[in-house]
Amino acid sequence: MGSNNNKKERIVMSIGGSLIVPNGGINKEFLKKLHAFIKKQLAKNKNRQFFLVAGGGSIARHYGDAGREVVRHELTRDDLDWLGIHATRLNAHLLRTIFRSIAHPYLIKHYEIIRKVTEPVIVAAGWKPGWSTDYDAILLCEDYNVKTVVNLTNIAKVYDKDPNKHSDAKSFDKISWERFRKIVGDEWVPGTNAPFDPVAAKKAQELGVTVVVLKGDDFENLKNYFDGKKFIGTVIK
Repeated sequence: MGSNNNKKERIVMSIGGSLIVPNGGINKEFLKKLHAFIKKQLAKNKNRQFFLVAGGGSIARHYGDAGREVVRHELTRDDLDWLGIHATRLNAHLLRTIFRSIAHPYLIKHYEIIRKVTEPVIVAAGWKPGWSTDYDAILLCEDYNVKTVVNLTNIAKVYDKDPNKHSDAKSFDKISWERFRKIVGDEWVPGTNAPFDPVAAKKAQELGVTVVVLKGDDFENLKNYFDGKKFIGTVIK
């Protein structure tokens, strides 16, 4: 990579598919706000580069459910993962289309190749079975030497158990990778709704990457994080 490119402030953002496509269809309101937010951030700091990694959301689940119902048996994990991967690519194409005037013209969906990317926005999607797009976000950190992932999800913080099912669930402002991995385990199951995928967590710990979990549709809070102010979320490191 050229020396100018090395000076870029690179931000890897893993965008949960449930934010892009919740059960009610594509969330156009969220996408409008995300577009405006990133444009504002770039106007403030022209040296920034945003890597946006799109998750699959309810599209992946609907396709998996349809497959199961038609053939009346369980699909393999690979089958479910491939449906999920293609869902992430569809969502990523939508993001790239929205940011087309400032985005790299091709999606990143193969992670063996390190591309020289100079545009302010680069959109990435799923690669192959065995993990979620959180892991792909960590691979981007490895390739482009980034030390933090901003993980936009549908929860405000990481909890020690599902807060929707347990009233005594405890939230964390900060948590170590060791403790976090005890909560989520080591195994990836397609469609799992963990705050950060177990395979990605293992790789992040190995690389020394910090992950900041934030509620993705709270843009005021997201702005506070980018401005270095107090924010609501969980820092995993």
